[in-house]
Amino acid sequence: MNPGDRLPPLEVPITRTLIVAGAIASRDYQDVHHDPELARQKGSPDIFMNILTTNGLVGRYITDRFGPRAELRRVAIRLGAPNHPGDTMVLTGTVEAVDGDMVTVRVVGANGIGKHVTGTVTVRVPA
Repeated sequence: MNPGDRLPPLEVPITRTLIVAGAIASRDYQDVHHDPELARQKGSPDIFMNILTTNGLVGRYITDRFGPRAELRRVAIRLGAPNHPGDTMVLTGTVEAVDGDMVTVRVVGANGIGKHVTGTVTVRVPA
């Protein structure tokens, strides 16, 4: 890996089940993550994914690309456009830095309405 290298993209279908299961698994019982009517009452067109599910998907994206021995050391992300059911998020990554066995990757996850997640992940890749 060298700075500037691009990781292959990962397409993640955003299903209602993924959104609700992710919220339940992370014990995030906010109604906007499981109740479409209450989400609409709060100004959203539908339920939307929580940040903990997004964080898990970003981690999966990196470890899937760097292999089973990869160790996430730092994940720093920000949310933007929400992930709603029926859309697809495409995760992409670009290597920003390599220092020995540590690699820093800039990650972007975009959906049909914009950038859902942006940030950096530092991963240790043992030789």
